[in-house]
Amino acid sequence: MISREPTIERLGVAKSLLLTPFGLNEAHLSRALAAIKAHQVDEADLYFQYTRSEGWSLEEGIVKTGSFSIDQGVGVRAVSGEKTAFAYSDDISEASLMDAANTVRSISAAAQDKKARVAAKKIASSRSLYGGLDPIASLDSTAKVALLEKVEKLARAKDLRVAQVMAGLAAEHDVVLVARADGTLAADVRPLVRLSVTVIAEQKGRREVGSAGGGGRFGFAYFDDALIERYVDEAVTAALTNLEARPAPAGEMTVVLGPGWPGILLHEAIGHGLEGDFNRKGSSAFSGRIGQRVAAKGVTVLDDGTITDRRGSLNVDDEGNTSGRNVLIEDGILKGYIQDAMNARLMGVKPTGNGRRESYAHVPIPRMTNTYMLGGDKPPEEIVASIKKGLYATNFGGGQVDITSGKFVFSASQAYWVENGKIQYPVKGATLVGSGPECLKRVSMIGNDMKLDSGVGTCGKEGQSVPVGVGQPTLRLDGLTVGGTA
Repeated sequence: MISREPTIERLGVAKSLLLTPFGLNEAHLSRALAAIKAHQVDEADLYFQYTRSEGWSLEEGIVKTGSFSIDQGVGVRAVSGEKTAFAYSDDISEASLMDAANTVRSISAAAQDKKARVAAKKIASSRSLYGGLDPIASLDSTAKVALLEKVEKLARAKDLRVAQVMAGLAAEHDVVLVARADGTLAADVRPLVRLSVTVIAEQKGRREVGSAGGGGRFGFAYFDDALIERYVDEAVTAALTNLEARPAPAGEMTVVLGPGWPGILLHEAIGHGLEGDFNRKGSSAFSGRIGQRVAAKGVTVLDDGTITDRRGSLNVDDEGNTSGRNVLIEDGILKGYIQDAMNARLMGVKPTGNGRRESYAHVPIPRMTNTYMLGGDKPPEEIVASIKKGLYATNFGGGQVDITSGKFVFSASQAYWVENGKIQYPVKGATLVGSGPECLKRVSMIGNDMKLDSGVGTCGKEGQSVPVGVGQPTLRLDGLTVGGTA
């Protein structure tokens, strides 16, 4: 449900952390925005942020590092046409705010004769997708160390070949306040936690790695014994499987992608190409193709920032717009792009709730939230059984994508060679090479097992990192190029 009530509550939290301690109130925000609007600009906003972060890491049975930090500041932006002027400061004060406002308004040389007025205050509508708790305080330090030690003990007990265990626990309490020149006031209180497990297994001088983990917008109570056991089991199984892996064959072949995290390929190869800035500038392989077929029938791709507790979800984006469930591709037809406010205005469409920034020291740009493909009607076993000779990739590592051409290179961290519908053996060193737009057209079977990732994704763009989610069902792609080591 979307309403103004949760925003009012979050505004109270944001003001108590970001305005009151520094002698600021809404009148000061209006004054700064009016100073910017004294020049002819299309948009102006103030973005206040308070972030507490904590991280713990265990290696060789010892918690070797523990970190804690607090960062706070304000970013001030003015937009004129497609030009942006931006200033930021970690000093939250009336003097800093007015200095920044007077600096950014110079983007427009034309001062207005009349005194600029900021529109009457309006509270932004907002969602309630996660609680406003402080996850750092949801577990004491002793319990956090004990949790990591439990991971270590469980992993070593799984198999004698486990040579090394690394585990990490991270939490963030993020409070933001957005004030726009159109009078909009918005706020959000964003918890975020993550547990990661990495295992190195050794056999006959060969060492292989396996990893697992997850998280989201909640407290540490999410990581109960059953979930910790599952993460450890996944990491150990992956490492032991890779010990048996043979060199991957190369060539053009049928490739089946597993559900969940393999959706990272969808995120990189297709998702970035659907962001509004690339399409407005004509630099995406999807530019100017709204209404055209860009994928096989049955392929429906969404960017959805409205899923409860998910790592990529937002109550409001970093421009104060409500997050959305945006259909990007429907049954193979391109329906829309991911938009922030500036690109939406320049393209004559509405913002989609995807204006995101890493922190107050960065400008907002169009970014994904949770990007996934909807499921189809095929049982995953049937899809794997349909492979005559090919690759079944269940997990991925890193990858690279060229937005303009859509070409990508992805390395599979866990994959199997399949012949006549039967999994033969695990393979190592397989890379998928292709073009995002072409890849979508090669989808021939879509599983009924759509799954979101466990909550580990971080997306980089233009030097900014933000938390995201990915997902997909089991997918069969015909005639994909695989680079191997065999």
